[in-house]
Amino acid sequence: MARLALLATAGLATAFVSKSGPAPAVVRAPAQTAMQMKLYDWKRREAAEDASVGATEFRVDNIKPAPGATKRKMRKGRGISAGQGATCGFGMRGQKSRSGRPMRAGFEGGQTPLYRRLPKLVGRPTGPGHQNEVFSLIKLEQLAGSSPNSEVDFASLLEAGQVTKKKYDVVKVVGSAGDVSVPAGLTVKAHAFTGSARAAIEGAGGKCVELSKTTQEPVEA
Repeated sequence: MARLALLATAGLATAFVSKSGPAPAVVRAPAQTAMQMKLYDWKRREAAEDASVGATEFRVDNIKPAPGATKRKMRKGRGISAGQGATCGFGMRGQKSRSGRPMRAGFEGGQTPLYRRLPKLVGRPTGPGHQNEVFSLIKLEQLAGSSPNSEVDFASLLEAGQVTKKKYDVVKVVGSAGDVSVPAGLTVKAHAFTGSARAAIEGAGGKCVELSKTTQEPVEA
């Protein structure tokens, strides 16, 4: 009986296959490229269109930012859905939500501010409008190697090897701590002189010629 049932089942299966015929072949559409696909995202669509950027000739009329490089400005006060609606990000109440500047510059809530905590340097110019005037210095001992009754300035001392290259254009002659003998009859040209340097040069029979800081010409006393 089991054998007869098996044969009957095989016959039915053969009859079913013969009546229905072979299975139809699946027809697949050809793969589409990125240029052929319909892209709804404008950023992706423009990126696909600009894929051939190497063959593009850039001109003033076709230069544009890359997709996604520029963003729209946040529109405040245009509804709660944007997150910056009624209060525009300033909160409900408080000093910092009011119009105008909420507090002055440097205010630290009542504690001593930084500009009052820092020490004041006595004798040194501080604050706006104050600045130190800097000079390239000539010391009296650097004049000791000069010939008597000669004219001396920074250029001649640099050529003689008495001084090094100056850092600032304005030159000042300063005194020395010890006793330095200055050659007699020197005419020293500089933009400024200290009191001790002027006294030492003029005490040796020399002359101090003060130059203008802008025109480099001698200033009449």
